[in-house]
Amino acid sequence: MQAPLEITFRGIDPSPSVEAIATAWGARLDHLCDRIQRCHVWIELPHRHHRHGAAFQVKIDLTIPGAEIVVTQAGDDDVYAVLDDAFVAVRRQLHDRLRIRRGDVKHHAA
Repeated sequence: MQAPLEITFRGIDPSPSVEAIATAWGARLDHLCDRIQRCHVWIELPHRHHRHGAAFQVKIDLTIPGAEIVVTQAGDDDVYAVLDDAFVAVRRQLHDRLRIRRGDVKHHAA
């Protein structure tokens, strides 16, 4: 990744295995687009008394020239599944932006 991947843990101890998964996803995104300027990942576990349903929340803020993609994903007790879901959503949005930029998307006449 051209820009360093930033990972922030809130309410949870930093985990080398979670960081490794996020870094691997960052490499996949970099392979898709080599113009990523910034990618910040927040992994949060809210306090138990504030929880109503979702345990983990992952937010990803990705910046490329001319666009910013922000995804927030919440889920149950599996941080890896929530992290994967968030990165899949970012990858899909990044792919869509790149297709539009290349002109691969047809525009219908009004």
